Order: sequence, then C-alpha cells, then structure tokens
Amino acid sequence: MLTSMTDSPLREPTFLVLTALAESPQHGYAVIEDVLRISDGRVRLRAGTLYAVLDRLRADGLIEVEREEVVQSRLRRYYRLTALGARRLADEAARLRRNADAAGARLRRAGLLPEGGAA
Repeated sequence: MLTSMTDSPLREPTFLVLTALAESPQHGYAVIEDVLRISDGRVRLRAGTLYAVLDRLRADGLIEVEREEVVQSRLRRYYRLTALGARRLADEAARLRRNADAAGARLRRAGLLPEGGAA
C-alpha cells in the first residue's frame, strides 16, 4: 500500500518544486517564480499551495530548511533538497521518462508519430 509521498508518483507541482530546489536553495517566492519558469508558465503556485507542498516535503525528509533570515521584518526561509529528495526526484524523472518513451514507441508503431519524433 502506498502511504507516503516517497512511495507514490509525485504530483506535477511537487515534482516542479523539487526540480526548482535541485539547483540551489531558495525561499518561497523564488520557488514560485522558478516553477513558473520551469513549466513555461503552465503551473502557477499560490502561496498556500506552495507552503502545503513544502510542509509535506519536509515531513517526508525530501527537503529541509537551510537557513532563515529577516527581510523587511519578515522571516524568510530558504529550503534545500536533501540527499533523499535528490534520489526521489531522480527516480521520478526516470519513471516519467520511461512512460514517455513507451508512449512514443507505441505512437511510432501505430504510425501516429514519425520515426525520430518526440513524444
């Protein structure tokens, strides 16, 4: 039975948050902006959604708070990927790649995608 985020396929916003944090630690607003860039504008996270995702990722040990600082009298937390989070992201990327490869192969065999065409 799948019981935690580490066992089941990641939802797209969660995958994109982990992807954003893979390059460097970031604070919440920077993650929102990075997810928007990574997704070519398709995924627009609201603050409430982001912080719920961050809380779940922290509980599962996939991210951690790297540091905190006060900016304009507000606490800003910087989150970073843990080693477990990096492995989880790599596993999910490989799973998605296998699924995309299988879809492309079937589309090509059915003549619905030209040889060498990306799926």
